[in-house]
Amino acid sequence: MSTIPTLETGRLILRPFALSDAADVQRLAGDRAIADTTATVPHPYEDGMAEAWISTHGKDFAAGTSLTLAVALKPESALVGAIGLAKIAAGHQAEMGYWIGKPYWNQGFCTEAAAALLRHAFLTLGLARVYATHLARNPASGRVMRKVGMRHEGTLRKHLRKWDVLEDVECYGILREEWKGSGGNAGS
Repeated sequence: MSTIPTLETGRLILRPFALSDAADVQRLAGDRAIADTTATVPHPYEDGMAEAWISTHGKDFAAGTSLTLAVALKPESALVGAIGLAKIAAGHQAEMGYWIGKPYWNQGFCTEAAAALLRHAFLTLGLARVYATHLARNPASGRVMRKVGMRHEGTLRKHLRKWDVLEDVECYGILREEWKGSGGNAGS
């Protein structure tokens, strides 16, 4: 597969990012609340960062190491966030990550996008396992993981340094057979 796929749900289009999304990425991901609750989103989100990030997606997908998709609303394709798979080990596993812009929180968009991405991971990519992590002080992210059928696998204590504070990280995972056992539609 050489072209980044587009996935659809009832309300969302998960599509490749375009450079024209950069201003929206900077505005949404640049909110301190997004950086505060994620491991890798920087703050401040400076000019040029979004374009640099978007420009890596095609190369990383072609290398088979990651898949990053814009989470956009139907029908106008307005950007609400991002979701992806990183550290893809073909036939084995990948790490799911996501962020949703603050104006779009608590509307189920992340759960809907995560369910679609799991479907793609298991049915199209043939992965055996998908895992994800979240900062312990961000329980909303853990609720998304549980809603799509992921199981809590443990806590990594003081695992990550975020703004000079050592943070506990919660780990979740789901196996293809567990996903199939749920009908493959947890969270949708």
